[in-house]
Amino acid sequence: MASTYGLCSSFKTELLNAYHNFAGANPVRVASTVDVFKGALYLTAATLSVATTTYSATNEVANSGSYAAGGQTITNASAPALSGTTACWTPSGSLSWTTFSATGFDTLLIYNSSQGNRAVGVFGFSLQTITAGTFTLTMPATNTAGVALLQLA
Repeated sequence: MASTYGLCSSFKTELLNAYHNFAGANPVRVASTVDVFKGALYLTAATLSVATTTYSATNEVANSGSYAAGGQTITNASAPALSGTTACWTPSGSLSWTTFSATGFDTLLIYNSSQGNRAVGVFGFSLQTITAGTFTLTMPATNTAGVALLQLA
C-alpha cells in the first residue's frame, strides 16, 4: 500500500496541547528551547499517512553514506509566521545526504525528536533511486500561504 500525504492528525491536536515548539519564544510549557525536528526517508513499501503518530524505522531507507536511521536534523532557524489567516513554517535549510544509495523511496516523515518522536507530517516526492550520489530535498523559500512546507489554514 502506498503512503498518503499530509499533516498528521495527532500533530494538529498536539499543537493545541503545546507539545511542539518551533520558535522557542514565549512557550506555554516549561521548556523554552526550540524542539529538534528530524526528517526520515521511506521506501514505497511504507504505509505512512495522516494517522501516523510517531517515527518508526519500519520501511525506512537503510543506512547509506551520510544517511543514518532516524534521518537528519532539520535546520530550524525560521520562526512560524502568519500569512493572511494561514500559519506557516518552513525549515530554514534543505535536507541533503551525500554518498547515498537507496532504491525505491518517495516519502519524508518530519517528526519531533524532542517530544517522544511525535509525527508532524508525511510528505511525498517523485520515486527516487540514487547510487552513491547526493540526494537533496529543497525546502520552500518563504513562510507564506501557498508556499510554506507546513500550513495551518
